[in-house]
Amino acid sequence: MSLDYIRRYYGVPAYEGTQITYTWPAGERHTGTIVGAYVGTAHLKVSLPGLYDEPVPMHPTWEIEYPVPAGEGHQ
Repeated sequence: MSLDYIRRYYGVPAYEGTQITYTWPAGERHTGTIVGAYVGTAHLKVSLPGLYDEPVPMHPTWEIEYPVPAGEGHQ
């Protein structure tokens, strides 16, 4: 799959270079960077410096927070 497919199918702002926050099941939060998508799956390829040497696969909607674009999310 591609990041374009992931954006359209899941409705998430998954772009290369986007910094995301991932919450581990134990509640620990880590910042990572989207570096691509895995071919053949709808998983993001995310770099988590200090945790893994290589990018890891992550589902685009599971425990991931994307940055809120300017002007959105405010009332």
